Amino acid sequence: MNSIDQSILVRAKTWLDSEIDQETKNQILKLQEEDPTEFVDSFYKDLEFGTGGLRGLMGVGTNRMNVYTVAMATQGLANYLIQCFPNQEISVALTHDCRINNRLFTKTTADVFTANGIKVYYFREMRPTPMLSFAIRYFGCKSGVMVTASHNPKEYNGYKAYWEDGAQVVAPHDKNIIAEVQKITSFDMVNWNKRDELIMYIEEDFDHIYMEKVKGLSLSPKAIQEESELSIVFSPIHGASGKMVPLALKEYGFTNVHIVKEQAEPDGNFPTVIYPNPEEAEALTLSIELGKKVNADLILACDPDGDRYAAVVPNEKGEFELLNGNQTGTLLTYYLLSKWEEAGKLDGNQFMVNTIVTTELINVIAKGFGVECYNVLTGFKNIAAIIRDLEGKKTYIGGGEESYGYLVGDFVRDKDGVSACALVAELIAYYKTKGKSVFDVLAEIYQRFEFYKEALISVTKKGKDGAEQIQALMMDFRQNPPKHMNGIPVEKIIDVKEGKIQHVLTGKTEKLHMDSSNVMQFYLEDGSKISARPSGTEPKIKYYFSVHAPLNDRGDYRKVEAQLEERLEGLKRYFS
Repeated sequence: MNSIDQSILVRAKTWLDSEIDQETKNQILKLQEEDPTEFVDSFYKDLEFGTGGLRGLMGVGTNRMNVYTVAMATQGLANYLIQCFPNQEISVALTHDCRINNRLFTKTTADVFTANGIKVYYFREMRPTPMLSFAIRYFGCKSGVMVTASHNPKEYNGYKAYWEDGAQVVAPHDKNIIAEVQKITSFDMVNWNKRDELIMYIEEDFDHIYMEKVKGLSLSPKAIQEESELSIVFSPIHGASGKMVPLALKEYGFTNVHIVKEQAEPDGNFPTVIYPNPEEAEALTLSIELGKKVNADLILACDPDGDRYAAVVPNEKGEFELLNGNQTGTLLTYYLLSKWEEAGKLDGNQFMVNTIVTTELINVIAKGFGVECYNVLTGFKNIAAIIRDLEGKKTYIGGGEESYGYLVGDFVRDKDGVSACALVAELIAYYKTKGKSVFDVLAEIYQRFEFYKEALISVTKKGKDGAEQIQALMMDFRQNPPKHMNGIPVEKIIDVKEGKIQHVLTGKTEKLHMDSSNVMQFYLEDGSKISARPSGTEPKIKYYFSVHAPLNDRGDYRKVEAQLEERLEGLKRYFS
């Protein structure tokens, strides 16, 4: 035990000396004695708000999701809300998805808020994240919490904190909340005198209020009438979108929707998948099997909290092909701007938003339609911040990120898998009335703006040692930047953390006008782009790759795609 840092032992002792339950104390003592590595990982730091809020493994300790860390975080948030809105009635909205302990964690959150005199709008049943965002705005709340760990494995849970605009918390509030949470050094400092009379339950009638907004996004109702029997398969992957996405498809006018029964019921153990992540083809196995049986035109799936979506479509060989987030984002961007242009609504006062690790094709498309596209840091809260800053000045059309998140319209201020699913179905129906497949449309886009192709690899580094290794990797990129990657010279390096752009060939450096974030980007002589970014919510470092080339003929689609894939594989090998 002498090898364990004294500060970690002090953290653990604080818990042991508090009035937490005896079972938790026994677990701490057992960890300390039998599994020192896990003990250190559980107590070496506090969970922090990253790009997705508070998220971590469930278990005992300051670095784990449990009733006590949830209560302490909520007390810190409650204290900050009272500071920010003195002498005002403060209300918050709460909901959760299907994860293990979600009802317990959400009820704990509600109890602590009410103990502090804060009114709680509490969804009677689990609902997707976008509905929580909308509820904050609809009920005039000052904040909100979504208890979820999104697409992480079943061992994880999380706590997404939202502000009064319906967006996830951003600076300076995020750091200020953390500071308040850090002042809660013991569970004994949490106000636990709950006041149930301050809880107002949000009932099913709110579903219809939200759904009317989703219906209002539709741009091609006539095309849906023509293609109402479009064969669609949907899976909520055991999550919170199982009611709302089918309802949205029905409200749009689609009548031939097939639900993956094995994944329809909410279940935090996610028994049919390895990871409940629609980015992973494995999670869509049952959906594709059903798609083959019903001759599906489109397969849709959402992650457990329903903010992200995935789409699978048949290709020219009749084989189902998973579109990545860059492709679906590209399709939605092109469709939205085409329809707005067709309606004569583009007058220079509209805008799109894109993240710096998402395909730059979205920027190029927006420019081609004469629409400004803002680039922001990873995390949908940064997209929401631009929407908030331009509210009343310019009209937001849409925007998204490569990790299967997209938002159309601004009544929600987070990515919305429900409306995205409905609009992807609509665009497929629309182009089908024009005799075009999804890949025909992508080819049309690539011929006009160039063929962009992206890839992502994630390297997991768990625990305290892993976090230190990731920081060392990023430090090495800064201190010893590569001059070549896969044999291609590096032309430009953007260091978002240091706020500078370095032109390698000329040696000139210029200032980057963007908030600081631990991201490095490398632009190569052949147009390739590589971004390195430690995840804000997982123990990973992610490498994003993007390459592009002209597509002069529709018949060369797969040939050019193969050439771009070869370039991507070379870059991935370099980083592996």
